[in-house]
Amino acid sequence: MIESCIMKKSLLVLALAISVVVSNGSPEHPELKAFAEAKEGQVRHVFVLPEKTRQEEVDFKVELIPGKVMETDGVNRIYLGVTLESRSLKGWGYTFYDLTGKDNAMSTLIGVPPGTPRVEKFVAGKPLMIHYNSRLPVVIYTPKGFKIRYRIWEAGKEQSISE
Repeated sequence: MIESCIMKKSLLVLALAISVVVSNGSPEHPELKAFAEAKEGQVRHVFVLPEKTRQEEVDFKVELIPGKVMETDGVNRIYLGVTLESRSLKGWGYTFYDLTGKDNAMSTLIGVPPGTPRVEKFVAGKPLMIHYNSRLPVVIYTPKGFKIRYRIWEAGKEQSISE
């Protein structure tokens, strides 16, 4: 049971990785023309979710994870003080996301053994969970140097009842 669930999620992630289009490519979505290009010093990240019916979309969420690839000590956990904020596209009612806050790194204070090699890794800010909507592109504006990672979450078919 657990193995089939893991396999199902792995296949879902693989399918999403193949179908997602990032802003550096040429996303093809008819509603993308409503969204502005990135301002100077910014990047517009765009991806299109695989199509699902409205009934199917209810069981899915998208987690957006902003961050940067940074050199770390490989021991401490590091976080960025950035958050994604939703904004409404005036005149359209569509939602886009802006990265706000300072990219100051916060870290735990574990002592690093002498000679420990530095490690480059993705350092994340505060993630944001959004509704799955395959009818519109997901558009995120960030300063240059930031990346957006994402995860697709699927609800189980069983629901519990509280009495």
